[in-house]
Amino acid sequence: MPGSDALDARMREVLAMVAPGTPLRDGLERILRGRTGALVVLGLDRAVESVTRGGFALDVDFTSTRLRELAKMDGAIVLDNNASRILRAAVHLHPDPALPTDETGTRHSAADRVARQTHHPVICVSKSMSTVTIYLDGRRHVLEDSSAILARANQAIATLERYRIRLDEVSANLSALEIDDLVTVRDVAVVDQRGEMVLRIELEIEGYVVELGTDGRLLSLQLAELLAGVGEERALLLRDYATGRGRRVERAAAALDALDGEGLLDLTAVSRALGFDGGEEGLDVQVSPRGYRQLSRIPRLPEAIIERIVAKFGSLPRILAASIEGLQAVEGVGEQRARSVRRGLSRLSEGFPLERYP
Repeated sequence: MPGSDALDARMREVLAMVAPGTPLRDGLERILRGRTGALVVLGLDRAVESVTRGGFALDVDFTSTRLRELAKMDGAIVLDNNASRILRAAVHLHPDPALPTDETGTRHSAADRVARQTHHPVICVSKSMSTVTIYLDGRRHVLEDSSAILARANQAIATLERYRIRLDEVSANLSALEIDDLVTVRDVAVVDQRGEMVLRIELEIEGYVVELGTDGRLLSLQLAELLAGVGEERALLLRDYATGRGRRVERAAAALDALDGEGLLDLTAVSRALGFDGGEEGLDVQVSPRGYRQLSRIPRLPEAIIERIVAKFGSLPRILAASIEGLQAVEGVGEQRARSVRRGLSRLSEGFPLERYP
């Protein structure tokens, strides 16, 4: 069985194939309106062939009307992996009866077992319950009406808006503290915590967008607007503060992703993910940023030059204290660019008045 992340990605691929506005969703809805049931297997290989008996080969282009007509016959329908062709119809499924399943109905239990045995998605259309259920490697997902999904998605968007406002507040506060060299581990952990919360809500909403298909276009635009710059800000924060050698940024990102909901609410756990291991008392230890966040705010300053400046001075306080002549000593920084960097840092210093947020 594939790992959880891979399984989530595969389920999203299937949800995108059956989203409103797709030919497969249209075919499934035609089956529901016709008050018939169906079993649809997505993919054909040796594993699928081993659980199928009888039926006949077609290998024709997929259309929703063809799917509807074939569903009138007994047996399952086999499509290719991307549901672009109908490969077989009226086949009988014979999965291993020893495979575990929580389903009780004949059609649903067969779908679950076939999905577990072949690792291919199986779609079950229930005539009695008027539902469409997707089975994949032990997971079960019932398709919902777009209005119900939209209601939950709008609640998630409202939550995301509040979290984004709070993220901007603590991020601005961190910038002010960086200018005055008063940053503590707690300040960094709070920003990282809020950023992670925003990104996790994004994942939830992205799932809704996939499931809504054409009905989720407006939601997708709202999500893009609310998340503008969050990923880049997170990467810069880790480059500024993640500790350790080698792939410190990648290790910190992986450690943060691995935190569960309870761990994300614990600032000491967040600080440990960043490489700080001082416990509760360690949260009040003062730290200095390397300078990536602030230098990235200076217009038209290439990333390669930012890297060289950070490598030359080592921390933001030293960069802020650098003279034009000192900046010119960095490879690739001439007098004009040195003056531009100096002016940019001065404007940043003036633009972030020190203000603590609770």
